[in-house]
Amino acid sequence: MASDVDATPLVGRADTVAMVRAALIDRVPQGHTAAVFVNGESGVGKSRLLGEVAAGLRAGGAVVLTGSCLDIGDASPLHPLLQALRRFETEVSHARTCSAVRNLLNMFADETPGREGAGTLLERVSRGLHLIAQGRPLVLVLDDLQWVDRSTRQLLLYLLAGLGDMQLSVLAAIRAEALQGAHPLRRVLTELRRLRSVRVLDLAPLDRLGTDQLATAILGRPLGPEAAERLWRRSGGNPFVVEELARDLRDGRDGLSDTLREIFLDRVEALPPHAHEAVQAVAVGVEPVEHELLARVVRFPEEQLIEAVHAAIAHRLLVCTDNAYHLRHRLVAEVLEHELLPAERAALHRRYADALGAEPAQLHHARSAHHWRLAGEPVRALRAAMAAAEEAERLHGYAEAHRHWSLALQAATDTGLGVPERVTLLERAAEAAHHCGEHARALALLEEQATLLGTSTCALRIRRARYLAHAGRTAPAEAEYQQALDAPDCTPGERATAAAHLAELLLHLGRYAEAGRRAREALALSASVEGAASEAVLASAALGFSEAYLEDPDAGLPVMREALATAERSGRPEDVALAYLHLAELLTGPLNVIEEGVVVARRGAERVTELGLGRTFETRLLAVAANGLFRVGQWVEAEKVIADALRHRPSGADAAELLLARCRLSVAYGEVEAADRDLEAVATLLAGGGARHVLSLLTLRAGLAMWQGRHDEARQAVARGLTETRSDDLVLLATLAWHGLRAEAELYASRTGRVDLTAVRRLREVTNRVRRTSVQAARPVRDVVDAFLALCTAEVGRLDGPGDPALWARAAEVWDRRRHPYPAAYSRLRQAEALLARRGRDATAAALLREAYEMAQRLGARPLGEEIAALAARARVPVPDGATDRAGDRAASPGGAHDELSALTPREREVLTLVAEGLTNREIGQRLFISERTIGVHVSHIFDKLQVRTRVQASAIHLRHRPR
Repeated sequence: MASDVDATPLVGRADTVAMVRAALIDRVPQGHTAAVFVNGESGVGKSRLLGEVAAGLRAGGAVVLTGSCLDIGDASPLHPLLQALRRFETEVSHARTCSAVRNLLNMFADETPGREGAGTLLERVSRGLHLIAQGRPLVLVLDDLQWVDRSTRQLLLYLLAGLGDMQLSVLAAIRAEALQGAHPLRRVLTELRRLRSVRVLDLAPLDRLGTDQLATAILGRPLGPEAAERLWRRSGGNPFVVEELARDLRDGRDGLSDTLREIFLDRVEALPPHAHEAVQAVAVGVEPVEHELLARVVRFPEEQLIEAVHAAIAHRLLVCTDNAYHLRHRLVAEVLEHELLPAERAALHRRYADALGAEPAQLHHARSAHHWRLAGEPVRALRAAMAAAEEAERLHGYAEAHRHWSLALQAATDTGLGVPERVTLLERAAEAAHHCGEHARALALLEEQATLLGTSTCALRIRRARYLAHAGRTAPAEAEYQQALDAPDCTPGERATAAAHLAELLLHLGRYAEAGRRAREALALSASVEGAASEAVLASAALGFSEAYLEDPDAGLPVMREALATAERSGRPEDVALAYLHLAELLTGPLNVIEEGVVVARRGAERVTELGLGRTFETRLLAVAANGLFRVGQWVEAEKVIADALRHRPSGADAAELLLARCRLSVAYGEVEAADRDLEAVATLLAGGGARHVLSLLTLRAGLAMWQGRHDEARQAVARGLTETRSDDLVLLATLAWHGLRAEAELYASRTGRVDLTAVRRLREVTNRVRRTSVQAARPVRDVVDAFLALCTAEVGRLDGPGDPALWARAAEVWDRRRHPYPAAYSRLRQAEALLARRGRDATAAALLREAYEMAQRLGARPLGEEIAALAARARVPVPDGATDRAGDRAASPGGAHDELSALTPREREVLTLVAEGLTNREIGQRLFISERTIGVHVSHIFDKLQVRTRVQASAIHLRHRPR
């Protein structure tokens, strides 16, 4: 089976090509023989592999003879060798070699030996090949060896046994499904396997990555995740099938091509009758189909079933794993679907459903629902789907539960289900959709439920508010909570629920004082309501955050930790997730206990994944972790965390959190297009009233605009943020004010516009208000706010001149103390700029520029690094080329700790010290109060930065530089 190989690259086979070459040439001593027999199903790429290897060997100076066997039995003795010689004759130009080839061909034409002369013929062929090789390695490449004639089989045995006294290698391809029963080649391979120089290679289909690469090469663009997954399942990684399906997609053809349909039909029809029936049954089943289940469906005697399955496996149609069967290619199911009558398919589904129902101890509800639905039994399908959904919810599989509740709703339309029962189904389906991150779907199901009820109850309002908040539409969510609290039909329990969730929402909006008031209200209401543990957990977490931020961390943090412990005891997944989220946000943000906050966020992410909330709360917790890592300068690790979270493909507020975290990195890296895309995506998500993320969005937009020189756009973003926000988050407000003052200062410095004195006056009012308010905030919050206010004060000095170096020195010192390298490097840039403006060339300024540039290079902060380099060039201050010089220092100067260990963060150095002591990752984690998984990430980064592969090598570098 071949395809247009010239039009597509060979993917996923580089290691195989190298291994085959080594087995045929590199590892073969002079005068010895070797062989590689490539075994694989049709279309797996055997012929392409042979061609690639042959071309490489020919380019390396070997004599390569290529031929193919024909499916005409023994009617053409030595056909592949004759074909190879004729091809070679047309290619070779060396006179002596041409003469040897013609002599060997003439020998075949003039002599037709009988059985007695077989040995003589083989010897003469061997001598002829020896003359053709002329001392060079000779490689005989044979395709479709499953059709080899008897004479060629004998020649292979003769040559590979070393009887020909020449250095020869054989590379041959065999179609695996053709070697059935007493095929003569099976005996030949059995004999040849005994030779140490002979290797039989089973060529597997492409893996998922190789399949994606091949499809991309044909389409000219990457496939979307769903299309790539479908192509992978349909093709099974078979390159020929991948190429055909990808070309169909490229050319806009729907369905299955006639080429593929005929190929697979031929293979199925070549099966014995019972094997054909077994394959049809597996194609109808939900894979993998267990052997016992298949036996009850096909109703064969055991021996006959085993014989049938053996035949299907040998024909490369079925695969057996753990005593269960699945199709090697899902395309087979598509082909066979049209071969069965509808009544036949329904009968098979009914037999599956009956067989599954006969195992009461097993939980087969989902499979039973599938088969009852396709068997045309909607009532039984509904019951099974509901049981499957409840089973999935019990195991925290909310995505699966949502799918099963949706199937139950579909089945219910065919059963005449009453309104109360349908309302219950809608409620369960909406809640499952919410938990698995399908927030828009949850809202749609909720509206359908409200339509059936004919009214909007207090409980519906609360659920609608929850779904809206998670969808990123915080403004309408807040309004819904308030309407629920004001509704006269709201019970005390519902009021407690609404107040607790509203407190949690206000917390996310940065309105901490309001959140604290609502939390106290919720706690008071829940105290009088039995079974309000969930409301107490939410309210306690919100109250603890509010107190820790506004008053005293020592008082608020224990409340939050107790709320987390209570949530864990109650076991309600969303309560556990929210408790982890608020604690991690508080630690990594306002309190600046970043390393502990990152650990809490990651631990929480692992925990909520266990509870089935991976797409929602794991995403948000990982975004918190990434933001913390960004602040302490561990940008590479932050990227990895974000990539890990993106695999969930989140939506709503969860997606907004993650996109903003990624955008923060993109802005700092100078990746303008990526940052713009993420900002536009977040803006789209917030179009429905997402006030929660507005400040972060506008701050990032201003930062990106300034690096692009679009200072007026940055000014507008800041002005909008100050107008729209109701947040009392002093850190966010101070950050936004700094960006506004920086934009005005950049306008003045660039001479591209005039400073807006009104905007400056407003920004100074904001900073003064923040300074006054921060006096009453908790000390850690005040320290972080003071660091941003130091930047604001220093920027004001740039509005009418070069700035005050003392103010920038104070800003750098404050950020150093908080271990935030990025704003510290920026402050040093401005300090050096101010010094140079005052005194011209200055040694202090030069040192500051070098230090700032080194940090920018280490972080990968390209825009900041370019501005530092530009200032250094104007001042004639030499700065090293970051990437080249650091790598060169590491390789060339083993004597200094700064050269090799300077790339490590303080935490990584701490971990490296314990690695050098011989501790395991678990022991290091216990010593540092960090999870074992986080230690593994640190060790991986240490290896990358030190360019080593083992703990021993890393320890040697550490020991070389430890203080004497």
